[in-house]
Amino acid sequence: MTCQVTIKPSNHVFTVSGDETILDGALREGFFIAYSCRNGACGSCKGKVLEGKVDYGEHDEGALPDSDKQAGYALFCQARPLTDVVVECREINAIKDIPVRTLPCRVQKLERAAPDVMMIQLRLPGSERLQFLAGQYIDILTKSGLRRSLSLANAPHDDAMLQLHLRNYGGPFSQFVFNTLKEKDILRFEGPLGTFFLREDSDKPIILLASGTGFAPIKAIIEHSIHKNIRRPMTLYWGCRVRSDLYLNDLAEGWAREHGIRYIPVLSEARPEDQWTGRGGFVHKAVMDDFPDMSGYQVYACGAPIVIESARRDFSAQCNLPPDEFFCDSFTPATP
Repeated sequence: MTCQVTIKPSNHVFTVSGDETILDGALREGFFIAYSCRNGACGSCKGKVLEGKVDYGEHDEGALPDSDKQAGYALFCQARPLTDVVVECREINAIKDIPVRTLPCRVQKLERAAPDVMMIQLRLPGSERLQFLAGQYIDILTKSGLRRSLSLANAPHDDAMLQLHLRNYGGPFSQFVFNTLKEKDILRFEGPLGTFFLREDSDKPIILLASGTGFAPIKAIIEHSIHKNIRRPMTLYWGCRVRSDLYLNDLAEGWAREHGIRYIPVLSEARPEDQWTGRGGFVHKAVMDDFPDMSGYQVYACGAPIVIESARRDFSAQCNLPPDEFFCDSFTPATP
């Protein structure tokens, strides 16, 4: 069955057929709806169904609670139209001219940044460069069929090699990287993907919130901003469990020292041997303590789903952050 989808307020129209989701159809036709995880866990693609009916698909309850469904919302990465539909959502124009490509690459360097964090550098063929926006991600495609999304940690101007940060959670892809992958191995990837990137048409001050290896795309955004001499005030919060998880702490301190980017690391489970005297507890709570009124800010958040959802909910409900000024990339579990 083929259904027609109309996007408001742009009035863009496209068709969805078979098992396609609304997001699949939109991307196929060149209309870029905000999205991140593509598996119903992060909520970035949430929009309103104004007319018609959809199958909501599989999704996390936290990303789309029943109250949202009753209010007419759906996750467009999962929702499949059952009739012609009219939907309301944000479209992203900045990425419309950047092609998604599948490319080979060579593993240039593998570096343990922490006991359970690997920094991977990938080199493209000499004639190739990847066009992308700081904050976007790529999908690594392995011969065994694994597909793993990893954020690009380098800024677009520094594209001689692509840098990725991977935490070892014990899954198949982590085991492959930490135990099997070697320098000079050949991989394939698809990208760039996602709509997590700096909105440069705003002059609002910026709060950057990273948890764990969610630091990777935040690093790209900061380095891009420094390169382009963007003068908007920036405050970076990096939440980790223990001191060793702050695997590029010296780099972040250098940004503070040399470029005036305020930096607040936060440890939730600091050990006695860490001798930690800094901030503790939940990282998004530290942000709320420092910014009780976020009505004039933009927030860019990346990391564990629980951190992103807590920040999205509490910043809006308790700190007056406009919902459309919260941009995120949620590191959801890998899909086969």
